Amino acid sequence: MTEPYVSVERDGPIAIVHFDRHKNLNAFDGQLIVELTDVARSFHDDLETRAVVLTGSQDYFSAGADIEDMATRSDGTDLERRLSYHRGVRLCEAWEAMPQITIAAMERLAVGAGVALPLACDWRVLGKSCYLYVPEVKIGLNLQWGALPRLINLVGPARAKRICLMCEKMDAQTALEWGLCEEVAPDGKTVERALEMAAVVCEMPVVAVQMVKEAVNATTTALNRASSFADADQSWLTAMTEDAGSARDRFNKR
Repeated sequence: MTEPYVSVERDGPIAIVHFDRHKNLNAFDGQLIVELTDVARSFHDDLETRAVVLTGSQDYFSAGADIEDMATRSDGTDLERRLSYHRGVRLCEAWEAMPQITIAAMERLAVGAGVALPLACDWRVLGKSCYLYVPEVKIGLNLQWGALPRLINLVGPARAKRICLMCEKMDAQTALEWGLCEEVAPDGKTVERALEMAAVVCEMPVVAVQMVKEAVNATTTALNRASSFADADQSWLTAMTEDAGSARDRFNKR
């Protein structure tokens, strides 16, 4: 039996969700996506937990989608391949729909999908040395998992275009200034800072907190689904183009 990648630690009204594959810089494969989706959904009817901190390994948040796992997507029927592309979308939807306040605590690096998932959380805390990197266009893909409208909501259209099209690594201070994170903590202390933020929220009246979260999300994400419902299918299509294949070859040879 495959060892689970995800564990949940509870301290009263606060839960810490850890994910760690112990390889490939904690990149997302199919098993990790399914486990994190199931964990998120388990909180939807949880009346005891009021805040959830999401964190990766001690050394890395995540290097994004696992290239080795992506290669297996060409196997199976069309419906099976389409399902594999949509799993990340459903993962982020499950985290965004959680009634609890969610805080991503991110160390060292967050790449591609490792940026997309935290965008579905309410707040993000970055370690001082952490960087964000969205290289999808560089390998011939569009930004999916419903992340593009969430990114635009946070930084605006011009900066979203720069992040996605220039594929620059963004340091933690720039992420703070651009609105991609709420706090920069000393390296190794992101979970600690996230827990401090969660503790403040847990002192507030719970119904009011959940209603405000829901109202803010309803206002800011009203058109998100309409603009991103096909992003997984678009990735499936762009991944099969000739220039995307060439771009991936160049990227992998670096």
